[in-house]
Amino acid sequence: MVKEQISIFDMFKIGIGPSSSHTLGPWRAAQRFINVLKDREILQKVEGIHILLYGSLAKTGVGHGTDIAVLLGLSGDDPVTFDVHRVMPKVQEIKSSGQLALGAEHTVHFSYATDLLFLYTESLPFHPNALTFQAFLTDGIAVSETYYSIGGGFVVQENDTAGVLQEVDLAFPVDTAQQLMTWCMRTGLKISELVMENELAWRPEEETRSGIMQIFHTIKDCIYKGCHTSGVLPGGLHVERRASKMNKRLLKERIYQNYESWVDAIREGGKDFNYILDWVSCFALAVNEENASFGRVVTAPTNGASGVIPAVLQYYITFHNAYKEEKIMQFIASASEIGSIFKKGATISAAMGGCQAEIGVSSAMAAGALTECLGGSQRQVLMAAEIAMEHHLGLTCDPIGGLVQIPCIERNTMGAVKAITAAQLALNSNPDKAKVSLDAVVSTMWETAQDMNVKYKETADGGLAIKVPLSLPEC
Repeated sequence: MVKEQISIFDMFKIGIGPSSSHTLGPWRAAQRFINVLKDREILQKVEGIHILLYGSLAKTGVGHGTDIAVLLGLSGDDPVTFDVHRVMPKVQEIKSSGQLALGAEHTVHFSYATDLLFLYTESLPFHPNALTFQAFLTDGIAVSETYYSIGGGFVVQENDTAGVLQEVDLAFPVDTAQQLMTWCMRTGLKISELVMENELAWRPEEETRSGIMQIFHTIKDCIYKGCHTSGVLPGGLHVERRASKMNKRLLKERIYQNYESWVDAIREGGKDFNYILDWVSCFALAVNEENASFGRVVTAPTNGASGVIPAVLQYYITFHNAYKEEKIMQFIASASEIGSIFKKGATISAAMGGCQAEIGVSSAMAAGALTECLGGSQRQVLMAAEIAMEHHLGLTCDPIGGLVQIPCIERNTMGAVKAITAAQLALNSNPDKAKVSLDAVVSTMWETAQDMNVKYKETADGGLAIKVPLSLPEC
């Protein structure tokens, strides 16, 4: 059996919001289905297509943009490069014209009302996020493939769940925190250094470094754009964007021209506790407001939790004068390893584990990464990750209106603040005296996920999703 081996670029993926499991995953699944048709040399024979959305993808699919994602994926567009300003116009063109250009090569008739089916009461056993593509050929044959979007943009095809990722020969294979600690003790390597050694199994070091910086530049651009964009978020909840107003108030008319001078302007405000806390919240809000607006974000490890790690990284860059390539790569590499331990031992899918699987995991990743970058030992890094997750256990996923807005956006601010607090606690503690291990928390998180009622797992059937009238503003 192939073991799950997770690279930095599996945990951190560039894409378009608002959801990695409901938007990015289905988008990738649609692309894979088009590739199946091409590989079988039957794309040109397709005369019609049906898309079936099951379980959580059906119940919150519209709010999460699943319908939009599959149409763009089938059209041959890529979430890494597609112009975010073209998302809604292109989907509207498909709906109004009744035409869908499969892979941008072969046009078929498509009815949004009858060819895209939301099966609200049906679920497939492997995972709540399931979708099936059916292509009907001119010779009367139908081709069908089912995919599962298992969180964080990861996609597996039915009957191919063992081979999620290609097996490679890693220098330091890690499945648990204990294994990670053992390798660190044997080699003396920092967690980030160990990760970079493992990445050599996939690609040359320079390619990895370049990819990490591409991830960072996407994060940086997302934060900056989110802090300078006002208005109301799409989706019908009429949630007003707040990051731009906070940014303007906190800067007090200080002048800047770009990201670099903006960071300098923020630093000029000093290091008062409330000031720093406000900026951490602002950074997180900025990213998730972009995410909710179909902006370009990075899964960290998911879209719904995409503001936590960027907020903590931006806090580190800004208030610890750490705008240095090496420190940024160290942060992202160490964060990815923490995330992979949760992915292997539990889940990063809210449809499987509630929001503890998203905000909780991202907070643990950020806490561990910040701890290492601030000089913490390997044990302190794992302790910080444990503390952060310990205080997110049981967190439900209950999006109002099925949108990644309430309470999702504010939860990213909470996750970021908890990550910083966890890092500070770990840095001021002796990890040898810790009573709870990271592996124990991962195991507990998975048990909690299995015990959690399905209505609290990204279905919008429980919690705040049914307690708050849709007409109320976010507060």
